Amino acid sequence: MSVSPGCSSSVLKSYLVIPARLASTRLPRKLLLRETGKSLIQHTYEAARQARRPSGVCVATDHEEIFREVQSFGGKAVMTDPEAPSGTDRVAEVARGLCDVDIIVNVQGDEPDLAGESIDLVIKLLEDDRTAVMATLATPIRNQQQWEDPACVKVVFDCRGRALYFSRSPIPYPRQWEQGMFYIDPPKFHQHVGLYAYRRDFLLTLAAMPPSPLERLEKLEQLRVLEAGYSILVGVVDKHTFGIDTPEDYRAFVEKYSSRSA
Repeated sequence: MSVSPGCSSSVLKSYLVIPARLASTRLPRKLLLRETGKSLIQHTYEAARQARRPSGVCVATDHEEIFREVQSFGGKAVMTDPEAPSGTDRVAEVARGLCDVDIIVNVQGDEPDLAGESIDLVIKLLEDDRTAVMATLATPIRNQQQWEDPACVKVVFDCRGRALYFSRSPIPYPRQWEQGMFYIDPPKFHQHVGLYAYRRDFLLTLAAMPPSPLERLEKLEQLRVLEAGYSILVGVVDKHTFGIDTPEDYRAFVEKYSSRSA
């Protein structure tokens, strides 16, 4: 894919979008929870601002309450279609108005401990390889229970760091087990980290593509990209904090935040 006119040959202009819905099943209105004194969406916004590569950040939301909350702490928010079927569609809606941006990063709104370095890495992957249209991250899996959990999405990738497949199933599956297999280096098993960087033009193409057969089967949107024949770069981070989905997740975050602030 060609580089947008006017961009430097080494550094592309990137922008970060945080899709944020008010509705959530397991933890109602979670982005507005504020037991720490700050809303969850503010924590995520401030974490995302630690990245050095993006030229800016905004929240793409479907609800006035989140819009007003983001404005209250000085953040930028954009109202998007309440009927948008996914966060990717919400991010693409914002991207249509960012004609001078080369790379769009999708950060989930419930990731208050996200490291700025992770955002910078996923952007750098696309800066360094102009042939890829999308990049994401993975982190090693170090125990069998996590590897077998369908909620833990696994990814396998080739020697150039390009994704071969994403699955809820345990992959790769060893034909013969070895003692300590989950502690071998380099790691044999990786969990997918749901942080995405897209070339802007490709993101708009992706949002217009219908769900693919494997995507519908596994309920993993990134499989739409692979089935269409595109490449996804995968960067590996040693550790990563994951999103807040349940009351237990949120309590753990509040306790950790309180201990840091003490």
